[in-house]
Amino acid sequence: MRKTRKAAAVLTAVAMAAVSAVPAMADEIKDLYDYELQAREIETWNVLYSQQATDLQVLTNLYDGLLESDEYGKLAPAVAESWETEDNGITWTFHLRQGVKWVDQNGNEKGEVTAQDFLTGLEWVLNFHKNDATNTSMPMEMIVGAEDYYNMTSELDADAGLALTAESPEFADTVGIKAIDDYTLQYTCVSEKPYFDTVATYNCLYPISQAMIDEIGIDGFKAATPENIWYNGAYTCTEYIQQNTKTLTKNPLYWDTEAKLFDSVTVKMVESVDTAYQLYTTGELDRVDLSESNLMTIYNNESDPYHDQLVEKRPTKKSNQFHFNYDKLNDDQTEDTNWNTAIANEAFRKCWYYGLDLGSWYKRTNAINPYKCYNNSYTMQGLIYTSDGTEYTELVQEKLGLPSYDGETMTRLDSAKFEEYKAQAIEELTAEGVTFPIHARYFVASGNQTALDSANVLKQAFSDSFGDDFIVLDIDSYISSFSKEVRDPRRQSFAINGWGSDYGDPKTYLGQETDDSDNAYYMVNFGHAVDSESDELKDLYSQFTELVNKADAITDDLDARYEAFAEAEVFMLEHALTVPVSFDISWELTRINDYSKMNAMFGIQNTKYKNWETSTDAYTAEDYAAFLQTWNENASK
Repeated sequence: MRKTRKAAAVLTAVAMAAVSAVPAMADEIKDLYDYELQAREIETWNVLYSQQATDLQVLTNLYDGLLESDEYGKLAPAVAESWETEDNGITWTFHLRQGVKWVDQNGNEKGEVTAQDFLTGLEWVLNFHKNDATNTSMPMEMIVGAEDYYNMTSELDADAGLALTAESPEFADTVGIKAIDDYTLQYTCVSEKPYFDTVATYNCLYPISQAMIDEIGIDGFKAATPENIWYNGAYTCTEYIQQNTKTLTKNPLYWDTEAKLFDSVTVKMVESVDTAYQLYTTGELDRVDLSESNLMTIYNNESDPYHDQLVEKRPTKKSNQFHFNYDKLNDDQTEDTNWNTAIANEAFRKCWYYGLDLGSWYKRTNAINPYKCYNNSYTMQGLIYTSDGTEYTELVQEKLGLPSYDGETMTRLDSAKFEEYKAQAIEELTAEGVTFPIHARYFVASGNQTALDSANVLKQAFSDSFGDDFIVLDIDSYISSFSKEVRDPRRQSFAINGWGSDYGDPKTYLGQETDDSDNAYYMVNFGHAVDSESDELKDLYSQFTELVNKADAITDDLDARYEAFAEAEVFMLEHALTVPVSFDISWELTRINDYSKMNAMFGIQNTKYKNWETSTDAYTAEDYAAFLQTWNENASK
């Protein structure tokens, strides 16, 4: 039986409450204190560059784009106060509000945001010599002439490429974006894109002022700092001490004068969640995620002062998976033939799907309700709904024929199928010269004790599930950069990655795994199936890509589109091309009502410090139950 939108929301809590009452006699927080782990420090202040959540959770507070999300996950006006398409998503027109200001770090006015600023931003994104291919995938796939312009700039010498602007004929006459007037912006898509308005929440379409670039120079914007950038968002960054603090201060000229903003937000960098917990207990933080040990200490002691304040967080917008490396290299850059042969074997991959029990690993983040973290879809729950309110991943589960989720087990585990596929894999791989046990190499950041502890739990799960004679998990470490030290030299057997949707369509997930696009993030950067020696594996990916493209071609019937994407996703899972791992659902102590935040299932607004309901007294589990109930009541209206 398919779940309705309301029922799915109750099940997953991927939603937000409507306005709820702050506990009696409590004041709201004026100056918020939040934290991040030191391993997650911001890498760039250039909003057009970043694709990293660690950057965007800060930058979303400094810049506004065309649209944002409301507390129910619905599109809401931002710089654009209205928008429409008259041809099923080929041409999109956005009507900008007047009076949106650019300001400097100190809140001094620098200019007005106009339609031309969105052209300037897109030109930067698509100019090879300015942007180096970052954040190009969506506009190149969707907007007329975007790919042509990018390819053209890539063939120019640096000086010629850098000299181009949004007013240059090379851009203006090629790319499907126009400033009809100062407050009317129009995009032309390569084909019908009925979800293009959801793309308008992502930073690849954000505005940038040419006057700012003229002021600080192209090199200055490439290496943007809080001191030299112009802001149009809710806050400016008034202090940044690397690996220490970031201080955000309310923008005095922010366009949304009705918004509830903090006077300041201080984000402290801490070495671990245990350190954050100590800061919370001394009143130096307003929220903290709990480690397994801290959570269980509080949970098992009813007299603990924090016992009644334990609250389960709503899931993040990410769906996590095992992403296999099909072309693994050894440290000396020779081919790891043993692993590559094994992972190309479908029976071997299905052992991961049917046999790997992750219950103990789920307890690392949710020791109370570990199987709430269980994930058996590639696409995140709560992103898309059919016309009758059916949540998209329910289509996937129905087609997979899995038992109903019970909150107590991993419903895909099947000991009989596991033993069958294990025997098959051993027989087939032995005949190909593979030696056992097969070693799977997994990397964590050096010095990150929390990550190492989790990896050791995962290692034990491998041992318990597979047997040490079949698959052994080898834990290794990198010093500073996973991409440079591990991913790019292809040293990992697999990585556990989460994908948060860029826009409101299944393509944002499944398009990352196709074999026909340079913009397929996981295929290009992690999977490398196109480089495998296995024709069988490459044929499977070819079939999967064909299914994705077939679904993407359906634009006049969204229900049919989602059914077709579900077929593609089921094909991926049935052949275990990737294996779903988890949703992020942890526990916290908090003075923030998570259900009052933007429920941005796509775009970058999920961590925008705007319209947050807070209390100087910590919320309780009872409060949170009421918040969710209120959301359910309002979401069904």
